[in-house]
Amino acid sequence: MKNLNPIQLPLNKSVLIEASAGTGKTFTIANLYLRLLLGIVATR
Repeated sequence: MKNLNPIQLPLNKSVLIEASAGTGKTFTIANLYLRLLLGIVATR
């Protein structure tokens, strides 16, 4: 299983977030949206 880091996910393409209940999907999506609003660029 792969842990998602909202800071490292690309904002310029589609990403499927699929997981069981209680695993943080809403948290991840909210952080992606916040990152998009703030214009934070992913660094590797």
